[in-house]
Amino acid sequence: MHSNVNLPNEFLQLVESTMPNHLSMDEFISACQRPLRRSIRVNTLKTDVSTFIEIAKQKGWSLSPVPWCQEGFWIERDDESVPLGNTAEHLAGLFYIQEASSMLPVTALLKGNDKLNLVLDMAAAPGSKTTQIAAAMKNQGALVANEYAASRVKVLSANLQRCGVHNTALTNFDARVFGGWLPEQFDTILLDAPCSGEGTVRKDPDAMSNWDLASIAEIADTQKDLIESAFHALKPGGTITYSTCTLNHQENQQVCLHLQQKFGDAVEFLPLGDLFENAEQALTEHGFLHIYPQIFDSEGFFVAKIKKLSSVQAPEVKKRLGKFPFEVANDKTYQQIQQELQNTLGLDIPSSSQVWLRDQEVWLFPSAMTHMIGELRFSRIGLKLAETLKPSKKKNAPLYRWQHEAVMALGKASNLKSVELSIEDAREWFMGRDVRPNIEAGNGEVMVTYSNAVIGLGKWVGNRIKNGLPRELVRDKNLF
Repeated sequence: MHSNVNLPNEFLQLVESTMPNHLSMDEFISACQRPLRRSIRVNTLKTDVSTFIEIAKQKGWSLSPVPWCQEGFWIERDDESVPLGNTAEHLAGLFYIQEASSMLPVTALLKGNDKLNLVLDMAAAPGSKTTQIAAAMKNQGALVANEYAASRVKVLSANLQRCGVHNTALTNFDARVFGGWLPEQFDTILLDAPCSGEGTVRKDPDAMSNWDLASIAEIADTQKDLIESAFHALKPGGTITYSTCTLNHQENQQVCLHLQQKFGDAVEFLPLGDLFENAEQALTEHGFLHIYPQIFDSEGFFVAKIKKLSSVQAPEVKKRLGKFPFEVANDKTYQQIQQELQNTLGLDIPSSSQVWLRDQEVWLFPSAMTHMIGELRFSRIGLKLAETLKPSKKKNAPLYRWQHEAVMALGKASNLKSVELSIEDAREWFMGRDVRPNIEAGNGEVMVTYSNAVIGLGKWVGNRIKNGLPRELVRDKNLF
């Protein structure tokens, strides 16, 4: 129990003044004092739901479906001696630990969007919703994932790599720049806005230690700026999904109404009452979902979907961009890279990607966003496929050194050129050690797999596979 959860009296009075009559304050407080149910989302870039359900059964995990996300489940485990984040399935990217309510915004974003070509996630770290969108896009098109805090971009990148995402470009900006820099560029936009976090007390009893009404007003002003920026960056006919993990109207309904007041008939609110079964229990008069924690036994959350019906005048800005340090590979180089990738690892360059070069590095960029190069400064685009090796006089010497992130995104466990590890060897692998599988030794670089998932890239040295796991991914204790 979180009976010691901090719920300031002024906050409770604010909630009581705005909570719908059919909901109970006693039930609200009781829900806030209950620990949050653990939930996960299956990563369909790596596996499918039915296969994962079978894996869970074998491990003795109990899964209960999250009604608003086909890939989402509440999870219970009898044996919790190993943290969920240290299980082999998590390390291999088969699932993402994500709060159930947090899955709602992307479900709303996807509704009615059968074809997603260019998407913007304005506040992306640590990556739960970004990876959810990428999985729905099946790594096609392009997804620009922005994060304001530079320290969190590295975490975002690591989660994208673990989950096998390669259609994403990362940026590190105050998201208020997008409306002026990239007007009417994106098909759909997710703005999971920074907020006061009132809905997160079940996860963090001290979440509201610094809560006060003055900070809410300040946060709401920032949110209004962000949603205006999103509206300018959106193509006419496109949609914004606006969400927060807070409960007050000032950061939620009033931010959306501000957008309508500013842009008038260009703004349409799309009702979400039929988004999932019983969604109407959280429906507001404008068609938004305002989720109090007692309704679905979840975090508190707010979700709105907004359509842009016509163009509006975007702010004019001056851009200063340095020289872009990459160039597109010519046809001969492209074919050489593709041929060696196929010969050594049995993999193909995705048709939705372009090969770009920088010094000795080989990168895959999502084709759908390369027209924005020169319009915006990117922290990272796509994935690093390989490094070019120095020429060798040895016969059939490799030309490229393939990268861990590339096989995590492109590799499949069914690939004939991969090696399946035992549980003992997989544990050693994640601890950064070489392994000696009980099979005939091969030569050169090789993908290693465990539990029907690619977990890394190694190199045969005699009868052992030299570990190629990046040092920052090595886990030294309490593994599966």
